[in-house]
Amino acid sequence: MIMKTEDVNKIIGITENYELPSKLLDLMLSDQRENIFNQFLELEQDLSFDWFTDYFQQEHGDRDKLKQDFTPKEVAHLVNSISGPATSVADICAGTGGLTIKKWNEQREAECFYYMEEFASRAIPILIFNIAIRNMNAEIVHCDALTQEVFGIYRIIPGDRFSTVEKVTERTGRTDFDAVIMNPPYSLTWSGDKSLINDPRFSGYGVAPKSKADYAFILHGLAILKETGTLVAILPHGVLFRGQAEGEIRTELIRRRQLETVIGLPDNLFLNTSIPVALLILKKKRQGEDVYFIDASKEFIKGKPQNNLSDEHVDNILTAYRLRRNIDKFSNLVKPQEIESSDYNLNIPRYVDTFEPEQIIPMQELLDSLIQTEREIQTTELELLNSIRQLVRTTPEAQNQQKECVEKFEELIENRQEFYKQMELF
Repeated sequence: MIMKTEDVNKIIGITENYELPSKLLDLMLSDQRENIFNQFLELEQDLSFDWFTDYFQQEHGDRDKLKQDFTPKEVAHLVNSISGPATSVADICAGTGGLTIKKWNEQREAECFYYMEEFASRAIPILIFNIAIRNMNAEIVHCDALTQEVFGIYRIIPGDRFSTVEKVTERTGRTDFDAVIMNPPYSLTWSGDKSLINDPRFSGYGVAPKSKADYAFILHGLAILKETGTLVAILPHGVLFRGQAEGEIRTELIRRRQLETVIGLPDNLFLNTSIPVALLILKKKRQGEDVYFIDASKEFIKGKPQNNLSDEHVDNILTAYRLRRNIDKFSNLVKPQEIESSDYNLNIPRYVDTFEPEQIIPMQELLDSLIQTEREIQTTELELLNSIRQLVRTTPEAQNQQKECVEKFEELIENRQEFYKQMELF
């Protein structure tokens, strides 16, 4: 179930929604933590998803400034299936932990260390709650992922049933994660100072433009990825083709053979934005050099307020990804030379032809359909005319209006019938 605002506030002991972040953080660092966990588990025992997605988006989310977009569970499943089994996972821009929770749920039995970075102070207490109630081994860093300015560090230590929470002053400093997953804020404005070219994360690649931090997040994630690890990023399609500084970074990633796969997803999958997104899969070192493109833009079920990926759609994408074979109108394995000849533009339609020739309908079939439609219209009009005739009007004025209406209807029907007779259609 999705947690109701009134239930959450009652357990936390607040009357106003704005009070939750500070109060919940205090509770997570106190000896009341387990009592709070038990109260929530009386409402919901299913730990496979983030209970607070809707609550946070409605009460504490900042779409305008921080561009927060929470990952739909089907997309999260894709991300975590592609990133593969892992004993160490880093989630950059973790939000309230939806991606990490999905990863944990899909490999519960594995001993794994989870590392999360998140900027939004309102998200941090819920993130800590979500990780600790699941008895995970983790480190949560409240920070600016790009500048690495740190505001708080929390160690989440597994216990008998729930994790303990400690605020610490030093990070573990791990930079060798099996999997790095991220759904960062799209096209976020950041400092983007050219001096950052000396930052080891960006050196040799370039610095993402101030107006769009997308590639800065990718390079940050790549820097903490194990040599044999996998990075999966959810990003807007603009990263595939925008030029200048982004084009230079994209070119370098391709030249180093670090970009493995590009998967285009349908539009309107996210609650707060209708734009389509793509999954970019990168590895520091990999076998082969071809880039695999999947156009999954038509793999969805139409819905309101947002579209959805079915289990079949997810399976289609994952099967194609694992096989890395050309599938007509769906996927294509592309050599780097072809990408180079396209000026390192990764726009998916360049490589996956999904064109469907327009079906030519025979003229007679169109004519028959037109005649059938016209006959249905006439039948409806005659029924309506008969209903008007049967109306009882008690005043001379109303009777005159009825008479005029009947005459106009009769004239309309007669004119249409005459037209079709002249056309020799009836």
